[in-house]
Amino acid sequence: MQSKIDMIGIITNNFEEMLGFYRDTLGFKVILQMDEYVEFENTGTRFAISTNSIMSQVTNHHTYKEKKKGQTLELAFRENSSAEVDKSFAEIIEKGAVSIKEPADMPWGQRAGFFADPDGNIHEIFADLEN
Repeated sequence: MQSKIDMIGIITNNFEEMLGFYRDTLGFKVILQMDEYVEFENTGTRFAISTNSIMSQVTNHHTYKEKKKGQTLELAFRENSSAEVDKSFAEIIEKGAVSIKEPADMPWGQRAGFFADPDGNIHEIFADLEN
């Protein structure tokens, strides 16, 4: 097996709201949609959303019917500057993302803000601090 991630997929029971969030709030372009599966345009690693129901059908596995516990993943979005972090964060919050933590300078040398998607996954928007 190659140790290289080719796709990141979010599995949800909240397909329409999650699709709308990633398409309309974060601005991902849909390149493929079939039933309860959508793939977005993304450079490098593919990015998709599907439902627990679809995954259960495809794998014949009951695990996808179990209730999730807590946040399941974090996506981190890099910006080129602290000013871009602040601007982008404000825009996505205005479009409906839930603010978890306003952008701030972090002790690890980045400016970062945190927001949630409709399933409660907490994501980060960040940039390296300018010296």
